Amino acid sequence: MESICGIDCTRCELRCDCNGCLETGGQPFGEKCMVAGCCQKGETALWECKAKIIAACNELGIGDMEEVEDLNALKGSVINIAYCLPDGQTVRFWNDNKIYLGNQLHKKGSDRCYGIVADEKYLMVSEYGEYGADAEIVVFKRWNE
Repeated sequence: MESICGIDCTRCELRCDCNGCLETGGQPFGEKCMVAGCCQKGETALWECKAKIIAACNELGIGDMEEVEDLNALKGSVINIAYCLPDGQTVRFWNDNKIYLGNQLHKKGSDRCYGIVADEKYLMVSEYGEYGADAEIVVFKRWNE
């Protein structure tokens, strides 16, 4: 398989479940891949999109969050952890088969982490323990208007 973004598909742990970027027009798992979508817009579009998301994250001013320096392509099923709402309802916000941009950063002075996830419209920062335990939403907002 060949990718649109230049990732070496032979080294990907998801290659057995993937239908290929070029073969699916940027929807390797049946849903949109944000990275492929950016790459299809032009040579610098992915870098520009990452830069906008990174700036939006760093502008949030979360004091004990490390500075965001890079973002990775992440499959929804990997980052789609459950959040308990105040009424006791458990929800997931992301589509398991889409590819998003995000990263995991250590919370300063803690054993917890911050998870950053973004698509074309929404940005989420959450805090969680090991393996996504006790996940809490820190910020969930429209970012690209």
